[in-house]
Amino acid sequence: MCGIVGYVGSSKSVEVLLGGLRRLEYRGYDSAGIAVIDDAGLMNTRKRAGKLQVLVDELDRSPLGNGGTGIGHTRWATHGGPNDANAHPHLGDDGKLALIHNGIIENFAELKAELLASHPDTVFTSETDTEVAAILVGIEYQRTGDLAEALRQVVSRLHGAFTLLAMHQDAPGVVVGARRNSPLVIGLGDGENFLGSDVAAFVEHTRRAVAVGQDQIVTIGADSVSVTDFDGIPVEVTEFEVSWDASAAEKGGWSSFMAKEISEEPEAIAKTLLGRVVDGGIKLSELDGIGDDALLAINRVVILGCGTAAYSGMLGKYAIEKWARIPVDVELSHEFRYRDPVIDGNTLVVSISQSGETMDTLMAVKYAIEAGARTLSICNTQGATIARESDAVIYTHAGPEVAVASTKAFVAQVAALYLFGLHLARVRGTLSSPEIAGLAAELQALPDQLAIVLEQHDAIKQLAGWMTDTRSVLFLGRHAGYPVALEGALKLKELAYIHAEGFAAGELKHGPIALIEAGQPVFVIVPSPRAKDSLHKKVVSNIQEIRARGARILAIAEQGDAAVLPYADVVIPIPLASTLFEPLLAVAPLQIFAMELASAKGLDVDQPRNLAKSVTVE
Repeated sequence: MCGIVGYVGSSKSVEVLLGGLRRLEYRGYDSAGIAVIDDAGLMNTRKRAGKLQVLVDELDRSPLGNGGTGIGHTRWATHGGPNDANAHPHLGDDGKLALIHNGIIENFAELKAELLASHPDTVFTSETDTEVAAILVGIEYQRTGDLAEALRQVVSRLHGAFTLLAMHQDAPGVVVGARRNSPLVIGLGDGENFLGSDVAAFVEHTRRAVAVGQDQIVTIGADSVSVTDFDGIPVEVTEFEVSWDASAAEKGGWSSFMAKEISEEPEAIAKTLLGRVVDGGIKLSELDGIGDDALLAINRVVILGCGTAAYSGMLGKYAIEKWARIPVDVELSHEFRYRDPVIDGNTLVVSISQSGETMDTLMAVKYAIEAGARTLSICNTQGATIARESDAVIYTHAGPEVAVASTKAFVAQVAALYLFGLHLARVRGTLSSPEIAGLAAELQALPDQLAIVLEQHDAIKQLAGWMTDTRSVLFLGRHAGYPVALEGALKLKELAYIHAEGFAAGELKHGPIALIEAGQPVFVIVPSPRAKDSLHKKVVSNIQEIRARGARILAIAEQGDAAVLPYADVVIPIPLASTLFEPLLAVAPLQIFAMELASAKGLDVDQPRNLAKSVTVE
């Protein structure tokens, strides 16, 4: 959710902070602010509700100077509305201390009451939980004279999820951060160091990074970095190199980040497969943390995800069950641990999160670990918390995904799950080497096939332009087409703000057909007629049923599928592919349609209302 950036060095901190906040805008926010220790050695802040440009305009009118120490924040409102007073930073110690916060402090009301009882002259200028933390840290700094120790004393009293960054004008050249259940990353520079909620905050300046661990405190200076646990005991850290540079997170001439990222889907799949399909076999060295013996002992797989990640998990279920012949359940992360699920040491829990910081999924993974389950994560972000918590991780190498609505992450996640499914099939002996080689070859063909699908962008854009007054769209699919229908509906809801629902086509007669009326647009993901035990005829029958009731049929069907042509108003063809690989081709037209319909309505496709890229609070 919120974007956080901290800086200590010789550059103008205002410029560094604003650059970092611009690259973090994709996370979603409704206000922004910065604090710097100015040329005179005084704490100075500016914060404004609205987009980052509102803050930039304010800084043009009232500059902050050239100080080299600062913190910056983009806020997504939780406690208190999105206004200037509730924007971060918040102040303590009579305005000499500034603090920013990502997360939710669950016991802030009790702490506030205690503050007012012990310090009745305390004045609160906002409705936020964050201001309580700022005042508490200010009080502790007055007592200890040490910013890291002051923060350490306060975090021991906080309940919930938080990343906190603090600075004090009496300690210039120092920024201190604390992390619990919310991401924080260090950027290591030359004569300068950085802190950020993710590496995008500083990748313009350095690609050397360190992930701050759970319940740790970090202190940065221009030439120093130290990390301790909440008890003050030093901890060892591991440096990693960010695999992309700042240019990868720029639009590069595209109309939106989403348009750019859809165009990158073939590359995202190819990079996820790179080095993992070798001589017709699957090589996943990342799974050394879960050896073959452990995989053989597993009798059940549980896949966890939220939203788009859950739909990619559904496709993973179809593949793993078919290829590895092991039962798979797909669970919504936020429901999983609250229903007392039955898992044990013979259960493999596979979590899916683009950011690796999705709070619902992280908490579900921790629950699984406590229950003794094996854990594997599918993640796109190096050094992410979920990846570090898990026994093993398969990184998707999709590169940065900036648009809030996920696109290339989805296809990369499915590709990673399919790789794991084939790996598990080899270990369990449920597929022969030639069978695995054939499926691996089909996987490797997908990038080129998907590139062909993307050539239809202009035609799909024209279709979306004709439908700008549409108030509801339905999506139907069967088997592997069903998760695609769900994902297509989700994208339309996220971007165009209209009613959209995805259904299993076989469920149509059990209720949803009542929604069909004259002119109702219905996307139908049509399975290949060539597959053994194909559901093609049944889906064509579904099309005839709803067409007879006046529906407008928008079919995504295999190239040359003549059986669909008499009944569809529009056919979007996709290349020939096996049943489990069709979804990776069929989803792109739905993503493009949602994006172009939203664009035609004048909506911001990169930052849809009320949504954040990474949900880092429950």
